[in-house]
Amino acid sequence: MKINSIIYIAVVGFLMLPLCVNGQEPTKYSVKSEASLAEAKAKSDLEQEKKASGWVALLNLNDAAKEARVKDVIITHLKTIRDWNNDHPYTTVPAGINPATGNILNNLDRQVIANSAMPKSVHEALMTGLRKDLTEEQVESVLDKYTVGKVAFTMNGYKSIVPNLTKDEEAKILVYLKQAREQAVDYKNMNQISAIFEIYKTKCEQFLNSNGRSWKAMYKAYTDSIKAAKAAKAAANPTK
Repeated sequence: MKINSIIYIAVVGFLMLPLCVNGQEPTKYSVKSEASLAEAKAKSDLEQEKKASGWVALLNLNDAAKEARVKDVIITHLKTIRDWNNDHPYTTVPAGINPATGNILNNLDRQVIANSAMPKSVHEALMTGLRKDLTEEQVESVLDKYTVGKVAFTMNGYKSIVPNLTKDEEAKILVYLKQAREQAVDYKNMNQISAIFEIYKTKCEQFLNSNGRSWKAMYKAYTDSIKAAKAAKAAANPTK
């Protein structure tokens, strides 16, 4: 009887070991982790809803039903891209090289690749939902909110750098930048959005080169002029 009791105690003690690693029961830890995740998700949901409400308010639709539909479309999209990003971290993409450049993929590259695998239906639902209730100008306004006005900002940069930018050149660049904007709305943060815009900025610069311009020379001339202006200002106002 004694031997059986000892064996029983030993077996139970052995089975309980995994439950006491580091002095903490995994079940309690799991419940705590799940609660923290749920709390973080609820907080993020409120942030997405607040963001969407602010964007829709700026449209001045003056139609409660329309506002509710547009807001719902945006909230659904914002939550979907957030969840996809969080469920598909960069580690799901094997480390390797960019076949176009030969450069090693960095973590941002890998995250962009992971997010680019999101079903096309997510983007289509956003655009279809917006166009159901909004004019094209209003749709563009919403896309600008997603990308914090990067189309206008980047275009102004080209106007500053490229001497005597022609209307045809400006129109072509605008097409590329709007393509960048529509693609970028499906990415979670500004680093990812900027990475998408870089793809289309490269296309813009290749277009300018093919149109008899030298992007490298124009950019150098622009940066040199900025440096010269700073030097002249410093010379005119020497520190005491």
